[in-house]
Amino acid sequence: MVRDLYNVRPVPSEQEQEGPAPLTEEEERRFRAVLFTELGNTIADHGWARFPAYSRQDRRRLVDVGRMLSEHWGIPVTVEAEDECAMRLSLASPADHGPHR
Repeated sequence: MVRDLYNVRPVPSEQEQEGPAPLTEEEERRFRAVLFTELGNTIADHGWARFPAYSRQDRRRLVDVGRMLSEHWGIPVTVEAEDECAMRLSLASPADHGPHR
């Protein structure tokens, strides 16, 4: 039995495929606000948080959120790559940011 296939297209190669569409300014702002709240709460409770970061944009976003948390709390938040797919945000130890005033 022969079947006709309609609307069948070849799968593009990896070079031809585009990644996901970038976030709009509003989506980016809202996503950073969610990260700020959720990661901030986790760091406040446990002293650290881990979050996946698969692209440069994801890593930059997490570094920016770490800076925002540092400014908000007045305590340095360190952001380090755990591996190629995850970033760890944590409170700097007291020795890292000098004596308390």
